[in-house]
Amino acid sequence: MAEPGSVERHSLIEDTIALVVGTLFVSLGVVIYTKAVLLAGSTAGLALLLQYATGVGFWYLFSLVNLPFYVLALKRMGWQFALRTFLAVTLVSIFTRLTGSWVEFAYLDPLYAAVMGGALNGCGLLILFRHRTGLGGINILAIYLQERTGFRAGYFQLGVDLAILAAAWFVIPPDRLALSVLGAVVVNMTLAINHRPGRYAGVT
Repeated sequence: MAEPGSVERHSLIEDTIALVVGTLFVSLGVVIYTKAVLLAGSTAGLALLLQYATGVGFWYLFSLVNLPFYVLALKRMGWQFALRTFLAVTLVSIFTRLTGSWVEFAYLDPLYAAVMGGALNGCGLLILFRHRTGLGGINILAIYLQERTGFRAGYFQLGVDLAILAAAWFVIPPDRLALSVLGAVVVNMTLAINHRPGRYAGVT
């Protein structure tokens, strides 16, 4: 048991479980977005946008667009964070490809998809963030800025996500773009409300 006022550290088993569960949450959220032709934020949103525009699989594009950000993770956040982030991105890529064979949707309401997909993505990211794991790209910058400046990761990501969604104006229908904005708000408000400095003390 941790001493009063001390910081209780996560065990390797806890980190492993969080990595798997968090990436499963995000993967299901991405699949829901794909089925409803919605767009996420961060590098996941960029990968989805490229998938809609080119037809190339999300799993491949997501891995590719995250490659440059591993350098930032390594230099700014340390090799352990960079390794966990690489594993998280890899698992999301794998799980996203496999989830299509695990889950089928006979009908998926777009509004429900925006809210539930956003909630799944937000909860998955929250789990990963609390175990000092990013999901590549903007997530790395968001965590770094929050730890260095105290500016909430969720608010930073919301601004970036809205910029990515604006770039999708000519790629997806306006109604789906509007629902994607709603999904981005759900994702990032989940993070902003629940991932505040000092609120959760567990560390790796």
